[in-house]
Amino acid sequence: MQQDTPSFRQWGTRIAGDGTVCFRLWAPALDRLTVRIDPEDKAQDIPMQPTDEGWFEAKASNIAPGTPYVFLLPDGTAVADPASRSQPQGVFGPSVLVDPASYPWRHANWTGRPWHETVLYELHIGTFTPEGTFAAAQARLGALQQLGITAIEIMPVAEFAGERGWGYEGVLLFAPHHAYGTPDELRAFVDAAHGLGMSVLLDVVYNHFGPFGNSLPHYAPDFFDADRHTPWGSAIDFSARPVRDFFIDNALQWLDEYRLDGLRLDAVDQIADDGSKPHMLLELASRLRHDLPGRHIHLLTEDLRNPVWTMERDAPDTPLYYDATWNDDFHHVTHVIATGETMGNFEDFADDVFRRLSRALAEGYVYQGEPKAQNGGAPLGEKSAHLPPQAFVNFLQNHDQVGNRALGERLTTLADRPVIEALMAILILSPQIPMLFMGEDYGSTRPFQFFCDHPADVAADYRESRLEEGRNFGAIPPEVQGPGDLPEPNAVGTFLASKLDPAEADTPHGRHQRSFLADLLAKRHQHVMPGLVKAGGHSGRAMTGDEGTLAIDWRLGDRLLQLRANLTDAQKALPGLSGEIVHQQPDGAVGLLAQSGQLPAFSVVVGSASLPDTP
Repeated sequence: MQQDTPSFRQWGTRIAGDGTVCFRLWAPALDRLTVRIDPEDKAQDIPMQPTDEGWFEAKASNIAPGTPYVFLLPDGTAVADPASRSQPQGVFGPSVLVDPASYPWRHANWTGRPWHETVLYELHIGTFTPEGTFAAAQARLGALQQLGITAIEIMPVAEFAGERGWGYEGVLLFAPHHAYGTPDELRAFVDAAHGLGMSVLLDVVYNHFGPFGNSLPHYAPDFFDADRHTPWGSAIDFSARPVRDFFIDNALQWLDEYRLDGLRLDAVDQIADDGSKPHMLLELASRLRHDLPGRHIHLLTEDLRNPVWTMERDAPDTPLYYDATWNDDFHHVTHVIATGETMGNFEDFADDVFRRLSRALAEGYVYQGEPKAQNGGAPLGEKSAHLPPQAFVNFLQNHDQVGNRALGERLTTLADRPVIEALMAILILSPQIPMLFMGEDYGSTRPFQFFCDHPADVAADYRESRLEEGRNFGAIPPEVQGPGDLPEPNAVGTFLASKLDPAEADTPHGRHQRSFLADLLAKRHQHVMPGLVKAGGHSGRAMTGDEGTLAIDWRLGDRLLQLRANLTDAQKALPGLSGEIVHQQPDGAVGLLAQSGQLPAFSVVVGSASLPDTP
């Protein structure tokens, strides 16, 4: 179906310039609706008027920001505004009127950083600090900036039911979760990051809502596709214009009212919209880029299908729609190399691992149309070598790959330091966009486990599914015989165990890791980033060496970036380097390569050479 794009935002309560408040809700299943102002004090009920296509509106004056309100359904049920900007009492409490224009931005002229300068750091607000708040996280930004991080990627903060959770079960998607702080405290976090020259991206979930607390089915059942479900709940029907507008308005809110620099869309393979023109994902990206000119807006996807259509380019640094995708293929093959685990998600990466890693570094995806066991033996993916390397976000760890393990173990407890450090050097000094998971900057050994705050019946369902999830994400420790041996997702202790311990950064291991990573990031800033703006498709070329080695050259504008690595515990033969040596670990590796054509165990060498002018 062809979609007509509206010229203004449809969802949410708005404060007009004259102070008039307009309450608005799409409730196509109802014939009448009421908004109740200040329900806990001097309740004022205002009948809402139907307008068109299921919308209801009511206007009122003399209502100050901070005033609570609810919508009353015909049966007397009070529900929150699905586009509420604030829910101090959680999803079952009243919404609170917010004036998004009242925050005094200190860095209002910030327009962002270009994508090729990005070094991502993924964090969860609730476990990044002992306090688990926006304000506490803000106080840690300076240390990340000094390390060389240029962009923060926050796991979802939209209001979900309960006091703790990963955030992927959002219910009221426009409101920051009350446990993390106020809307203005999130704005202050973003403002502070901008003052340090750092971008802030937010993870958003547009494929399902949380398992309880969502009132949309009561008054807008057409929001959902009755014939389809995602792995996490009812699927969303994007064929209806108000439904599309809900998510477009939500994305615009985060980028406009909070001045965030981008969004990462979770599991877009679960967004089914094959009958629409344009597809919801393309309309969303086009709208954001059209409505927010003059800013560096970065849009990322997670898509297990390994597609390329969302990431096509006008130029290497100018995406038509999305800047990049999370590249699970890179993670899976490096995880097999580091740990030897080959079950679940790693089964399809168990053999020929170094050829697979070479392909990921040179071309993007490992699976580009080949049969994949985890895909039922059917082909998965599309050819990706024509995309520039910065169309892929690579990582050794993230919230999924750590938190979905049976015990939430980090790579630091699963693999030896030499192989981890070799893989870290490859991650940081390759031209793809690198991402670190919180705590990885100082080699944290604290687990990150699955935690939630659900009613007993919902929590029981999750408990039963965690063991199978753990099998998909790595080896099951022998002491785990059943679900009862896993950390209890609903227990406060599981949440507390997942909080970072800042004291780890001051241990000898923590200081070494930070120094090692700071050196790598300084070299990336100097030798890799400048060439990415001209790095086009087919820029990578993989060469052969002994088993267990990597030899990749990338053409980055007028420079040739060269990687040579030996990921085994024995000396190995590799092609030589030309030009300037950017990095070597351990010391002396370059000399041995020059003299004998071999690299020592667990070594990485990176060089940069000028290229002749081409017509």
